[in-house]
Amino acid sequence: MDYSKVLRNNNKIVSRTGTQGQGIQYTSDLSLRFVLSGNERYDIGRRQLSIYPDSFLVLNRGTKYAVGTEAGDPVQSFAIHFDQQFLQDFQQFRTCGYEELLDKGGETIILQPEFSETIYPFAGDIRYNVFHLKQHLDQGMQDEMLISEYLHHTLINYFNIYNDEVYKKAEKLDFLNHGTKIEIIRRLNLAKEYMYSNYNQNISLEDLAEHACLSVNHLLRTFKQAFGLTPHQFLIQLRLKRSLMLLKDTRYPVNEVVSMVGFECPSSFIRLFRTHYNITPLKYRQSA
Repeated sequence: MDYSKVLRNNNKIVSRTGTQGQGIQYTSDLSLRFVLSGNERYDIGRRQLSIYPDSFLVLNRGTKYAVGTEAGDPVQSFAIHFDQQFLQDFQQFRTCGYEELLDKGGETIILQPEFSETIYPFAGDIRYNVFHLKQHLDQGMQDEMLISEYLHHTLINYFNIYNDEVYKKAEKLDFLNHGTKIEIIRRLNLAKEYMYSNYNQNISLEDLAEHACLSVNHLLRTFKQAFGLTPHQFLIQLRLKRSLMLLKDTRYPVNEVVSMVGFECPSSFIRLFRTHYNITPLKYRQSA
């Protein structure tokens, strides 16, 4: 269902289904971009990011981007744009104590933070919250108080993900300087998003290192520290997760799914799938 809903607090929600891309645009607010089926490709500067149903993208205010889709494949997208005042109030709620919040005369101004514009996992609480919000909106819900509560909880969910994906992973790195840790995580996320977007291609360590602006040795050492997996292990797990979606939501033969997610050998794919999920791909499809 397609709609563009602007609330009285100037938050905006856009649901769109189609096969056509959009030209160059600028984000007017912090926005969270979800894809519920299909996939979208975002061009942000020199970066090309592909968003699938297991991930979402965050764009800061003022970012220049273009978005497209795979030719002929319909995409169902869902975007939430947070108004500056709503976001500032949320930040004040998070950072101020109760006494400050109750001080009506306070003039505390909290600047909007700049978040890492990268791909995040769309799972857990944020997935549950967004799907429930969309279900209500699809059914015509007009209660803006309830919608705003959903948006408030979506921000809480996102901040928790950001804390897990940036700050907690940064603390795992064996650097002394906090700023250095955050910068390394930013670069590792460039490598991670490259795998998210090109998982079905033949990716080399040199490709990842180049996109992360790190040497191969630094990439291997810091990636394992931050994510608990080597880049190759991360890529294999990502390919297996994407195969779950294809097996569940499409009727492509298993051998075709193998090549679609980047594996070369069906037998090794089946073995890895069974080891990871304790079920064969065919039985998973039948059960799903």
